[in-house]
Amino acid sequence: MENLKLILLVVMAMVVVSMEFHGTLAKEHIVGGPFGWNVPNNKYFFDIWSINEGVINVNDVLVFNFPTGVHNAAVVSLSAHDRCDGSDVYQMYPSSPARVPLNLPGLYCFISTIGSDCQAFMKMIVKVGDSANTTVSVLPH
Repeated sequence: MENLKLILLVVMAMVVVSMEFHGTLAKEHIVGGPFGWNVPNNKYFFDIWSINEGVINVNDVLVFNFPTGVHNAAVVSLSAHDRCDGSDVYQMYPSSPARVPLNLPGLYCFISTIGSDCQAFMKMIVKVGDSANTTVSVLPH
């Protein structure tokens, strides 16, 4: 009976440890690094940041740091991103720091809808991968 209790205790400890380990796999990505989510000096700034950031996975979180009221972060469709159209926003993040959970694999498109921010290249596309599935689609579906 003592052995059974010990075995159950070890199994429960392993389950708890594996749950903790799984939770640590998620990573926070600070958009733009120290520069943050602000109007960039060149139109490729956020594209370069996204490439340099490397692999972004499901359950990771993007953190947008910006002056609240001066900028925002909005999740939009690919066509709205390309047109800088903030009229059909999937999700709006008006306050900083904006924490955006990446719950599904695919492409996430972001713009700032304030003033001419987007036309000044305050927009980006992030590819979120899923190691179990290499299929990528534009989100949300």
